[in-house]
Amino acid sequence: MAYPEPLEELVRAFERLPGIGRRTAERLAFHLLRDPAARALSAAIDRAVRTTRRCRLCSNVTDEDPCAICADERRDRDAILVVEEPRDVEAVERSGAWSGLYHVLLGSFNPADGTEAEHLSVGGLVERVRAGNVAEVILGTDPDAEGEATALLVLEALERAGVDVRVTRMARGLPAGSAIEYLHRGVLEDALEGRRSVRRR
Repeated sequence: MAYPEPLEELVRAFERLPGIGRRTAERLAFHLLRDPAARALSAAIDRAVRTTRRCRLCSNVTDEDPCAICADERRDRDAILVVEEPRDVEAVERSGAWSGLYHVLLGSFNPADGTEAEHLSVGGLVERVRAGNVAEVILGTDPDAEGEATALLVLEALERAGVDVRVTRMARGLPAGSAIEYLHRGVLEDALEGRRSVRRR
């Protein structure tokens, strides 16, 4: 017997989410029916969709414009860390390792997946650098094929614009607390290529 139409509609809605198949969608739908507290999900989704927007400066998600980071005068304003997604900003902020500004590209350059250069906020980054007071742009895209292609796209856009700014790439290598035997080949290659001296000759 088929599910009632309202339940089937809920299952189909969950199936539209990335990484959610039919069985997981069914489990989520039945959980919502069983747990009254889970019904707050609907209000949370509605509020997020209504109140969340993109910062006009850095393109990060925000409920105020400009976002809290761009508006914070205590941040170092002469360097911009370029990342792919808002979740990258969140990860870096949690680490406490960066006190400068960000620019969120809204994805990575991947034509095979339908993400072309015009879908990314590279133009906004160029405008920010052209406006002045930016001494360095740090490319913080993911260390994979799409991330490398995205970093190259940003670098070429800045060069075409003729802006006078230092462009650097986040260092890569062995992550602290990891074991060499479990590391990806690309991580090991980067670590060996970027090795540094620990004693003077």
